[in-house]
Amino acid sequence: MRTATTIEASGASWAETVDFVVEAERLGLDACWVAEAWGSDAPSPLGYLAARTERMLLGSGVVQVGTRSPALVAQTALTLQMMSQGRFLLGLGSSGPQVLEGLHGVPFAHPLGRMRETVAVVRRVMAGEKVTHDGRHVTLPLPGGEARPMRVSVTAERPVPIYLATLSPKMLRLTGEVADGWLGTSFVPEGAATSLDPLAEGAAAAGRTLADLDLCQGAEIAFARDEDELATMLDERRAGLAFSLGGMGSATRNFYHDAYARQGFADVAAEVRALWLAGRRDDAAAAVPRAMVAATTLIGTDDGVRERLAVWRDAGVTTVRLYPAGADLQERLATLARGIELVRDTEHSGEHADRGAGPSRKVST
Repeated sequence: MRTATTIEASGASWAETVDFVVEAERLGLDACWVAEAWGSDAPSPLGYLAARTERMLLGSGVVQVGTRSPALVAQTALTLQMMSQGRFLLGLGSSGPQVLEGLHGVPFAHPLGRMRETVAVVRRVMAGEKVTHDGRHVTLPLPGGEARPMRVSVTAERPVPIYLATLSPKMLRLTGEVADGWLGTSFVPEGAATSLDPLAEGAAAAGRTLADLDLCQGAEIAFARDEDELATMLDERRAGLAFSLGGMGSATRNFYHDAYARQGFADVAAEVRALWLAGRRDDAAAAVPRAMVAATTLIGTDDGVRERLAVWRDAGVTTVRLYPAGADLQERLATLARGIELVRDTEHSGEHADRGAGPSRKVST
């Protein structure tokens, strides 16, 4: 497995965030994704980080489809690929109705079709073609005026890999069909088939297999000295999971809730969402069992985290995004360093276990 992390420019101080990324590269981290939700944008900090790093991959995690034209998304990707000397990964996501409609004034309806058309246009633009597209969501050139098909003048020596951040079965099938990688979240490795099966179906429809995709999953990582401290750490994170189950999305549409429900936590997810929507936030957090927090994170003793990483590897994850816990920059970096070391140990042990069992799985990019 490769290692990655995700940062947001509007989180901690920008100077500290840059220090974190630069040191993460020195520690051997393979990739850094930059988030974009309702805070900072993704492309701006990526351009800065391209100048401050030399080796690690840099990705948008994610650019929100619908907030920019597909051509502008492609131009941005090509520019960042040029600035980073071939290290850029384009992550795209459909976001949700609150952000798209509430912040950007863009209808959220038909995210599947919008994503499919966006990827198609982005690939044509990045290929240097004169772009035409006649779809439900994108029409190029715009009819009725003086427009002609155009091609952009910026190019990149290496193709830009496209990753999609998706959760629902239909969007997962699209990811398997058209993307180079999957940016997953709300992941329970024991329930991985609920995501990997539709991904495989989409890949098969395009004449590919799952081995042609980088399956990139993320979770918080933290280390406990003993079981007592572990119990406390898991309890402290119940509220965050309750927010995902009850507060993300709307009362009728919450993709995170649905993803956890498909992976074996349907009863818990329903109870937590009901309590959250009733305004009983503390009760909602208390209803999240420790076992669910443990199943959805990489929090444990050294041995416990090592065991969970092996489960992630065996479930099919090829890149693990580590969100290191810590009270300050040094603690976060120490946690990240230990996580990278354990991922390497896990990968090494997996290679020994697989020796003689056939070719290893290919990872794109």
